Amino acid sequence: MRFVIQRVKEACVRVDNETVGEIRKGFLVLIGVSQDDTRETADRMIRKMLGLRIFEDENGKTNLSLEAVDGGLLLVSQFTLYANCKKGNRPSFTEAGDPEKAEMIYEYIISECRKSVPEVETGRFGEEMEVSLVNDGPFTILLDSETLFAP
Repeated sequence: MRFVIQRVKEACVRVDNETVGEIRKGFLVLIGVSQDDTRETADRMIRKMLGLRIFEDENGKTNLSLEAVDGGLLLVSQFTLYANCKKGNRPSFTEAGDPEKAEMIYEYIISECRKSVPEVETGRFGEEMEVSLVNDGPFTILLDSETLFAP
C-alpha cells in the first residue's frame, strides 16, 4: 500500500465539474492499493499517517499532528501509484490491486479514518477526477508499506 501525503492549505476533487470533496488545512492523501494489501496493512498505514507530526508548532518546528491542528483528510484512490516503469516507456499497472479489492480497501480506509478524524472527504473510486491543492510547504511524504513495515 502506498500513501502520498501532502500537507495542504486547501484541496478539492472534482468529477464532471462537480466538487465531490474539499478540505481546508489538512492532508490530501493519494492511496494506491496493491494485490497483496489487506485490512491489516491499511490499519498500520492509517496509524502511521494519523501519527505524523508534520504541522508547525508556535516555534516553527514540525511537531504537530493532524489532530492537533484540527486538520481534515481528503482521501483519493490512485492506482497509478503502482506504475512499474522498469521496461520501456509505457507503465505497467499489474502490481496494482484489482479494482474490486482496491475499492473495498479504499472504503475501509475511509470508514476507519472517520472514526477518529472529524472531517474526512473523498474522491470517487474509479472516476476521472480533477484534484486541486495548495501544498503547504511544500510538504509531501511517501508511505510505502513494503519498506515501512519490512521485517
